[in-house]
Amino acid sequence: MSSGNAMKDKVVLVTGGSRGIGAAIARRFAAESCRVAIGCRGANAAAEAVLRDVTAAGAQGVIVTGDLAKPDAARDVVTQTVARFGHIDVIVNCGGISEHRAFEACDPAFFHAIFDTNVLGTIAVIQAALPHMTAGGRIVNFSTALASRPIPKSSIYAASKAAVQTLSHALAKELGPRGITVNAIAPGVIETDMTAKTLVERGEGIRSMTPLGRIGQPDDVAGVVLFLASPDGGWITGRTLLVDGGV
Repeated sequence: MSSGNAMKDKVVLVTGGSRGIGAAIARRFAAESCRVAIGCRGANAAAEAVLRDVTAAGAQGVIVTGDLAKPDAARDVVTQTVARFGHIDVIVNCGGISEHRAFEACDPAFFHAIFDTNVLGTIAVIQAALPHMTAGGRIVNFSTALASRPIPKSSIYAASKAAVQTLSHALAKELGPRGITVNAIAPGVIETDMTAKTLVERGEGIRSMTPLGRIGQPDDVAGVVLFLASPDGGWITGRTLLVDGGV
């Protein structure tokens, strides 16, 4: 889709914006002439490459850094964005960690690593951003298809993303009166560096289970995020969109 000039100069913060799905989202918003803050844990070559692409698209961009597992650092990602662009129109909480481990091997440190990044980080970013958002603002959080159909060894990760899903639904009720929509995206397996090992192990099985007969690509997700952030997505809130090729 192209939303024409409707998205021009919108300020979009994409956490996890330096790689995989987040990088595709940052590039997609840049193509719509948005101003894009590329969130990552620390400045790196991948983030610089995304920034170059954003600039090459004729859009304004900035790299904002912070460890989402640490609430102060997560809030600082927002502070850096506002310092550059003045406000925020769209938050895309794409940053997170995905690690699978047998349930009996999941210790408190493993739990906190997953939940502090995926859940607490999402909460901290939204809380910090809300004073800088106005009516018409959009929040798109990231869940996973595993939240509704978990597989062995995914228990803690799937539970963290189920929490994000419920958080999104609840926030939609709370923020709706302020004209802000809140939705979640639940991707199936998407081909990124994070899923390379999974695709080697069971790529053929995933492809055979998918009615569309292929592995999802980052752009398959980026287009859905852009839709939810655009005027066309303004009547959708409190929902989780499963983006998995029909599995």
